[in-house]
Amino acid sequence: MDSVRGTETPKDPKKGYIALLGWSVNAIKAAQKFDRRYVVVAPEWAEDFCTANKIPFIAWDFIRLNDRSMEIAEKLKAEGVDVAIPLFEETVEWSGAINSVLMDSPRMYGQSILFRDKALMKRRAQLGGIRVGIFEEAHEKEDVVRFMKRVNQTLLKLDGDPDDPIHVKAFDKAGCLGHRMIRTMEEIEHIPDEEYPLLMESHLDGWEFAVEAWIHDGKIQFLNISEYVTLGYSVFVPATRELESWRDAITKQIEKLIKTFDIQFGLIHPEYFVTADGEMYFGEVAYRPPGFKAFELIERAYGFNAYQASMLVFDPKSTKEEVANFFPREVVDAKGYAGCFGVYPRRRVVSKLEMPKETIEHPYFDFHELVPPAEETVPDRSAFGTHWGLVFFYGDDPIKMRDLLKAQEDLDFYV
Repeated sequence: MDSVRGTETPKDPKKGYIALLGWSVNAIKAAQKFDRRYVVVAPEWAEDFCTANKIPFIAWDFIRLNDRSMEIAEKLKAEGVDVAIPLFEETVEWSGAINSVLMDSPRMYGQSILFRDKALMKRRAQLGGIRVGIFEEAHEKEDVVRFMKRVNQTLLKLDGDPDDPIHVKAFDKAGCLGHRMIRTMEEIEHIPDEEYPLLMESHLDGWEFAVEAWIHDGKIQFLNISEYVTLGYSVFVPATRELESWRDAITKQIEKLIKTFDIQFGLIHPEYFVTADGEMYFGEVAYRPPGFKAFELIERAYGFNAYQASMLVFDPKSTKEEVANFFPREVVDAKGYAGCFGVYPRRRVVSKLEMPKETIEHPYFDFHELVPPAEETVPDRSAFGTHWGLVFFYGDDPIKMRDLLKAQEDLDFYV
């Protein structure tokens, strides 16, 4: 890494000192090429790598909450750190707690709880006049049965009509983890007891998309719209002209979100639905980098480093001029379209990784991160499941990109 080769960018002591919460090699590489001092706060298993690569490091166990939890905030304050940046869902609460100490702002911890607890998050959104679907918490199976019956009764379903589906989600997990679509009463039986309590939501028929918005001084500095081709499978940036035509309406929604959640700085990653009649519904919002390597896709399309962008807007010592000069113009400054596809084995038994010709011979194929299978039997997917790796594409036509990503769903990568 740059820290070993002696090619790391010199750090400016007048600019902020940043703590990166969680382990991300790409975030560390970005920090090494940036002009801010940084320290990585990650579990003990990262220590040997950091020592070997001369990476500033503090060991911390994010899983353990106890009476020593305040210690990390005090340690970082004594070190002179200005701000802690969460890299993963599990470190969002920690960043809120730490920043409330570093910035002497107790409200920041409460705000981070809103970003973590999906039920509280939706209530706060409702209080701000943001449209959300029907939602409730479930503590046991009977709660899910009752909710599904009530939703379908509200929709005036008659006996014999197919039920409208509902969604159940973990309260505080990232992305598709713990997310299930329940179409029949029988499927409720398949939810394991350990997944309770959970959040239940009505189904929204519409176009789902995500946003990455960098905020500084309470204002949007750069807003990317990520277009989902199939939720949990594929995404690309920038979006098609059709979705980009909603940009003004989407921007107004994000401004409402910033006001409702009182966000002064940082990166947010909200998800929305646009329904057929043009109404926009809020899904959820995260205060950390999105999954599916969206930061890397944004860099491929635009050329700026999205991790550095986050360090810039989080840093309380960044100036308005520096922030304004960092970001390109949305859409018009993109050099191309970058997309990725999450691979799930389609067979029950696999023996090897075999990249389909249709994929690697396509002019848009960029690279992949798939590895040979560790075992032959493919485990059953729980809920939406976790992909086995990503395949990346880059090209100049968003419609071709969308069709290409959709076509990957019919191919076998593991045979």
